Amino acid sequence: MDKILHLVGLAKRAGRLEAGEEPVGAACRARACRLILVARDAADNSIRRVRHFADAGQCLWIRVPWDKAELGAAAGRPVCAMAAVTDAGLAAAIAEQLARESPESYGEAAGQLAAKAERINQRRREKQKHENKLRRQGRSGKPYIPTRIKRRGETQSEKQS
Repeated sequence: MDKILHLVGLAKRAGRLEAGEEPVGAACRARACRLILVARDAADNSIRRVRHFADAGQCLWIRVPWDKAELGAAAGRPVCAMAAVTDAGLAAAIAEQLARESPESYGEAAGQLAAKAERINQRRREKQKHENKLRRQGRSGKPYIPTRIKRRGETQSEKQS
């Protein structure tokens, strides 16, 4: 469990963790949230709000095996009922570690997050490849503007008219 809490703390230090109800809601509305972690002793009203946030932000939520004090300590707060991970790689790593501890509870979520992280990484690689190609061609991201091609038999005076 310490390894998983360490990943949560790492996400906080990297600026990829939102802790608390309002920041989690804002991250979900902005569709930046990848995974919502809910403490095991969170109130029913908090869980209802998390479900609403997850539906609005189209992200997963899981109930973690820590209480609010333990989750809060990892997130840098005294107590924390919910936290949102905004990085797909960190969210997949946290879910994978939870799935190793309890495959029946977290296995499906870990698989979904791993697939989502792979798609995001694939898009990132394609974008980088495209930008490198543009740099090699000397265009540096400028849009392509075709130049008028001189037709066979066309003179310079005909071209200008």
